[in-house]
Amino acid sequence: MKSLKKQLGQFPDEKRKEYFSTLPNYLNGRFQNILTTPALLEGESMTKLLLQSLCKVENTSPKTALPFVVTDLKNLRPDENVLVWFGHSSYFIQVDGKKFLIDPVFSGNASPMPGSIKAFQGADYYKPEHMPDIDFLLISHDHWDHLDYKTVQELKDKVGKVICGLGTGQHFEYWGWSFDKIIEKNWWESIDIAEGFRVTLTPARHFSGRLLNRNISLWTSFVLKTPTKNLFLGGDSGYGNHFTEIGEKYGPFDLAVMETGQYNEKWPYIHTLPDQLMTEIKELKTQNFIPVHNSKFKLAQHIWYEPLELASKHAEENDIPITLPMIGEKVDLDQLGTAVWKKWWEDYI
Repeated sequence: MKSLKKQLGQFPDEKRKEYFSTLPNYLNGRFQNILTTPALLEGESMTKLLLQSLCKVENTSPKTALPFVVTDLKNLRPDENVLVWFGHSSYFIQVDGKKFLIDPVFSGNASPMPGSIKAFQGADYYKPEHMPDIDFLLISHDHWDHLDYKTVQELKDKVGKVICGLGTGQHFEYWGWSFDKIIEKNWWESIDIAEGFRVTLTPARHFSGRLLNRNISLWTSFVLKTPTKNLFLGGDSGYGNHFTEIGEKYGPFDLAVMETGQYNEKWPYIHTLPDQLMTEIKELKTQNFIPVHNSKFKLAQHIWYEPLELASKHAEENDIPITLPMIGEKVDLDQLGTAVWKKWWEDYI
């Protein structure tokens, strides 16, 4: 019980809440989405969803271990500009000499209850010990499948700075991280993190919370501008008008990391549905995208490979370049336009 309490993190302190109360996207002690965002479709209930989740759906998890590539992240060439995906929403970026780690979940579990939401076999190779020193750790929000207590604690001595939405830094402080390491910002706020590097927090349509108290910290996406690249790092999000605004303010992008997976027609406001993804891509004005939030955890009732299959199909139909690495496979950010990707999941159906 003591361990669980620690993992839950901590509510924002009075100083933080006093500041939050001055913000336009904070009301009655909670952060707000730009658009009204019910957790469920009108007429649905958690009870109905729980009952439906008991019905067996085939192929929501892989039948065999998923493939992965072993990449030595500690010995990359300093001049390599690469992205390496670890399954779900965890990935590493080395670009223009700086190293970034986004939403790492390496404990093999996406829940406070051990063994309840286990990583798929093959999707759990990478661990904190495989990570090099990280200049910037980016956390999109505090849900268990994005902010993993065990992982970040094991990474603590490797991380230079944490960049996160307002309120999420309270968890890190509670877990013993130095206040000087934590950068918390609101949507549309930017941080110049090094010469030629700027991180901007941008909206997402989602929610936050590590147990019962929702929306006491902010959920976000990021724009990462470097000397040679312009990247959109998407957080969990349903479709909304923020994609157009982000594209107009910060696009075009060389690459967008896009959430596609763990969706359900019964919660259409908080996760992107497959037929909405191309609209988001076009509104962001991105030249290429990589679909994430899939292939590691079962958090919805769709077939495990469906997000990749549909993203690939819709991208081909719309003549939009797509990046489809296996877990651990290097994506060369300097060769996005010429890379050819195999539909690796087809061998594991």
